[in-house]
Amino acid sequence: MATVSTYLNFTNNTEEAFNFYKSVFGTEFEGAGIMRFKDIPPSDDNPCQPGSEEENMVMHVSLPILGGHVLMGTDAPESMGFKVNMGNNVYINLQPDTREETKRLFDSLSAGGTVEMELQDMFWGDYYGSCKDKYGVQWMFNCAEKSS
Repeated sequence: MATVSTYLNFTNNTEEAFNFYKSVFGTEFEGAGIMRFKDIPPSDDNPCQPGSEEENMVMHVSLPILGGHVLMGTDAPESMGFKVNMGNNVYINLQPDTREETKRLFDSLSAGGTVEMELQDMFWGDYYGSCKDKYGVQWMFNCAEKSS
């Protein structure tokens, strides 16, 4: 089933913020809980090297809040090319049911805007991409449907 969530980027306090949200909403983290950059499978492309200060930062956390809405978040370190400013720290995360719908939405929302990451298969198993639309709104796309 397709879902929409809000994705928050922080400089280095995602865990603190999400523990606060967890206490406010009285819910529990989804899935494996807090995943860290050190949990990325080893590869030459891995932006986090063992022993780096980033390895214990939050790569992903997911927390249901109200009415089926989910807050997701990550630490976005400058050493990995991120520059978090108020206004660029929030994405609307779309999780369509199919790759075709994902591509349609991605192409439509990125038209006249900026593609940040082209749609591609990612190590966590989803078809992922991100863009900023022509109005400055940031969108993330995660589709769990496998390619055929």
